Amino acid sequence: MRIAVVHGPNLNLLGVREPEVYGTATLADIDAALAELAEEAGAVAEAFQSNSQGAILDYLANARDRIDGVLINPAGLGHTSVALLDGLLATGKPFVEVHLSNPASRERFRRHSFLAPAAVGVVAGFGVDSYLSGFRCLVNHLARCGEADSGDPPARR
Repeated sequence: MRIAVVHGPNLNLLGVREPEVYGTATLADIDAALAELAEEAGAVAEAFQSNSQGAILDYLANARDRIDGVLINPAGLGHTSVALLDGLLATGKPFVEVHLSNPASRERFRRHSFLAPAAVGVVAGFGVDSYLSGFRCLVNHLARCGEADSGDPPARR
């Protein structure tokens, strides 16, 4: 089972950017924790980060034949991008949206996600644990639905 882990804009600055909101863990810390969790689960976490929406869309299009699902922290793109939603749907794979902070407790504009209605689930507000919990849930979802082995379409998009 291969899970694409997509980190959106500005997440390369984790650890130094607003640590009171996002914590002190770096992106490398998160990727290492996910790689360890993936190994324990018999899966692979394929990490990708870009500050460019176009690069994220290209990555998703190119990855769709080698991945079983997507764990995504869309950052600000989740609140603004129909194109990102379309790119995720075009993979034909289930995805889980994660956020380090809780967007519902922040500015009003952060409370809407274009992705959430199409996601298998959303995990937010738990820092690095949002990623880890979202990854576990996605792996369990894929195993339960048999999508990683059967090639069947996602049970829920």
